[in-house]
Formats: sequence, C-alpha cells, structure tokens
Amino acid sequence: MKAANIGKILGALGLLLLLSSPFTLFLTSGSVALTATKAVVGAVLVGVYFATNFQQFGQFASKRSSFFFASASLMVALTLCGLVAINYIALKKNQRWDLTERKLFTLSPQTVSTLQGLREKVRAIAFIAPNHPAHGALQESLERYHQQAPELFEYSFKDPRRHPDLAAKYQLRDGQTTVVLVRGEGANESHTALNVISEQELTNALLKLNKVSDQKVYFVVGHGEWSLANAPPTPMPTGQRPKRPTSLSEMNQQLAQEGYSTRELNLAGGTPIPRDAALVVIAGAKGPLNFAEVESLRRYMDAGGRLLFFAEAYGNPGPELSRLFAEYGVELDPGVVADGQFNSGSPYVINSLFFGAHEIARPLRQRQLNIELPTARGIAVLREGLAEGVKVEPVLLTSPFAWVESTPDDKPAPTDGEKTGQLNLVTASTRNTSGVPGKRFDEARLVMVGDSEFLLDTNWGHEGNRNLVMNALGWATSQVDKITIRPPDRASSTLQLDADMLNRIRFVSTDLLPLTLLGVGLAIWLSRRNK
Repeated sequence: MKAANIGKILGALGLLLLLSSPFTLFLTSGSVALTATKAVVGAVLVGVYFATNFQQFGQFASKRSSFFFASASLMVALTLCGLVAINYIALKKNQRWDLTERKLFTLSPQTVSTLQGLREKVRAIAFIAPNHPAHGALQESLERYHQQAPELFEYSFKDPRRHPDLAAKYQLRDGQTTVVLVRGEGANESHTALNVISEQELTNALLKLNKVSDQKVYFVVGHGEWSLANAPPTPMPTGQRPKRPTSLSEMNQQLAQEGYSTRELNLAGGTPIPRDAALVVIAGAKGPLNFAEVESLRRYMDAGGRLLFFAEAYGNPGPELSRLFAEYGVELDPGVVADGQFNSGSPYVINSLFFGAHEIARPLRQRQLNIELPTARGIAVLREGLAEGVKVEPVLLTSPFAWVESTPDDKPAPTDGEKTGQLNLVTASTRNTSGVPGKRFDEARLVMVGDSEFLLDTNWGHEGNRNLVMNALGWATSQVDKITIRPPDRASSTLQLDADMLNRIRFVSTDLLPLTLLGVGLAIWLSRRNK
C-alpha cells in the first residue's frame, strides 16, 4: 500500500479522534487528560495525512479526494451524533437490567404486593452515619422500595450522633445500624425496628407493621410430631457425630415474621380447638390420633375450621383420622412415592414442577420453582363417601414416571400391583359451611401434603418448598396477599467498584470500544477504496 493511502487512513482516524474529543470530555469520561491525549494523537495523525498527501493539495478541489475527505468527515460526524443521541436517550429512559444470578436488585413479588397493600404511608428512618460502609447499599435498597410505591413509602437517613433525641425515642444502641419503620403520626404512631438489613427482613417488618392482628396457628402434639423449637444439644460419646437437628424452628421463625403466632395443642381427651385458632397444623405425626382427638378435629372442621396435614412417610394417621380425611375426599396411599427420572439423586427424593391450577400453586407455576420432597406419600382423591359440598383440587403432582413403592428398599422399581403414573403430592379440599350455626368461617379448608420432612430446618432453605408451605398457610387462612413468591436467600455476588473504576469502565464501553470498531471499519473501507 502506498504511503499516501496509509496517510489517508491515518488521517481519517485522526479526524475521528479529534471530533470525538468533546464527546469524551462531556459525556463518557470527564477526564481532561484523556481528552487532551485523544486530541493530540488525532492532530498528529491528521498531520501524517498532510505530510504524505501534500502533492495532491493543489488538486484537492478538482479531484475526487475532496469528495472522499468530505464524505469521510460527514460519516464520522454522523456516527458521533448517533452515539451522542443513543447515550442521551439511555440517560433519559434510565432503563436497568438485573443480570445477577438470583435477581439481587429486583424486588420479589411478595415485596411488591406488600408495598401495594399498604393502607397508609410508611416512613423508613435509617440510623446510619454517612461514612458507614453499608450506607450506599442501604440507600439503593430503600430507593427501590420508594420507586415501587412513591406515595406510600418514604425514607430518610439520620446520623444517630447528630439526632440523639430520635435515637432515644426509638431506644437505639450506640454503633448499631438500625432502620425504623414508622406508620402514623403523634399518638397514633406505631413503629418497628430491624437490625438485619435485607429485603426479607425489611418486607417482613412492613408486614408486621401493616397487620391488624396475629393469626394464631396451633400445632398438634402428642404423636411424635416435629418440634417447633430446637432441642438442647445432648453430649455424644467420643468419636460419634452429633445428630442433625430435627425441628421446625426456621419455619416457626418465618411464621412469626409473616404475622402468625404459633402455639402447641394437645388434643388428649378431646380438648376442643380454641376459638381464636386461625389454623390447626399436624406436622409429621408418627402415631395415630385416637377417637376423642379426631372428634375434636371433626367438630372444628364442621364449623368451618382450617387444617394443614403434613404426612410422615412411615407414620400411621389411624383409622379415625383416615375417615375424617375421606369425608374431605382424600386418602394417603400406603408406601412411599418413588420416581426414576424426576428426583434429586435418589428415586425417593421427589423433584416436581408439575403443578395443578389451584391458587396455592399459581405463583410457583409461573416461576417454575422446583419442589423437593424426601420420602413422600401419595394422596388418592376419592369420588365417593365425601361430605356434602366438598371439592378437592390437586396442588402438586409427580411426573408421569412415578409409582408407589410398597416395600421400600435400596433398589426401588415398579412391580405388578403397585400404583403408577402421575400421583398427587399435595391437595386442597374445601367445604361450604356458611349455614352452620356457630361457624368459625364460611368455608372449611384442608390442605394435605404427602411429606413432612421438607419442613425441617435442614430443608427449609429450599426456595420452592418454603413458598409452597407459606402459600398453603396463606390460602388456608384466607390471606390472599400471602400467596406469592418471597425474597430468596440471596448470596452476595456484587463487585465493589470505586468512582475511578466506574469512570474507566464507562470510557471503555461507551467511548473507546465504539470508536475502535468505527476506526477499524473506516480503515477497511478506505483500504478497499484506494486499491
């Protein structure tokens, strides 16, 4: 290639650098040093063009080089104008995309519905010093809440050292990062404080502030059910591993966060269900309930009660409780469900994303969240012998490749006589009780779940399981706003960037990279044109 042609290419690139220097200064970087460097390099390259093409200057006006120079200049100018326009539109529209693995910067459906359900304005007061490392992240979180409900959620930051009166009013501890949520004014003011600043904690605090009263949930005990509290550790002989905790303490904690108040209830002797019970739960009963206990449950259900039953794989509900379930159209299959394809490493650990059309499952189906049930029981839906007005709907099913293993061993396989196909794992039954004297609710509701082990602390972190259980409680207690998807347990995956690093990234992505691509394209076009 001749020196004159190389000079033309370098001159075009120099012109590109010169014309884009103001773009660098005012839009992409703001760095005077970078702007000056681009301008100097551009001027040098334009100088190379003049040095290698000085013999053509006399012919410039009469030859096609004038057209080339004008067209190249116009193309560069139009491209730069296009880049400026795109950046301006992006700035005005302020569109953001959350590319984190677990949507770290996107509010969960539960948070959105909670904000939309606020009955009056809530003010968040963040007591944190401006130079605190968590200040920026907390401000971004509160701003997302404000953007979702600008009329109902406001926030402000207060340095506790400069506002000792407020710190004393809300009983803050020295050096403690605290957010206080306030509703109402003066004598009608109510507030709640939280120290662990996460979306889950902040949304639960909003729920607590917005609730009218606690929903009392009674857990039946006396038949080997799972405990709501962790048992104190017992000394183990040397060389033996301690047993894994088998309690529902994490579930119990989440119930409290979402406005439920839990109690234990022993039905021995036919103890009546308390009148303030919003829900009764039987979680993992190993032994059968006797006649008097079941009669207490029957009277409760006949008056519009609500019951959640979580089956134990090798438990026996007993004939009395089985008859009550049959009145509501459901029956536990004998044996344990197995699935050779949709499992989590063992055919007995069922993995399901097969949801029914029921209200409990709707948000889970939309998100395609997997449900994992270890050692689950199948549930048969009955068509005869039901109480008047009972309707049964499937909530969760297995895949079509499942079967009921009647003799569980380490090599499960379907055999003749065993139930096969798509089996029910969770069902929801309703019965109209609006005309019953002394009714508790207009409709009795029963949710039967074929597994109870997935409630344990070791399994509670599974996002699909947790939402299934909490949605079942929300539906059973007629709290539609609690049938949703809650904030997941999000591991931090952020990269801390300072202002200088952000400026460099912006310069490379919006200035250097586009101009480099444009320069390469221009060089290719000119080299072909000059052949």
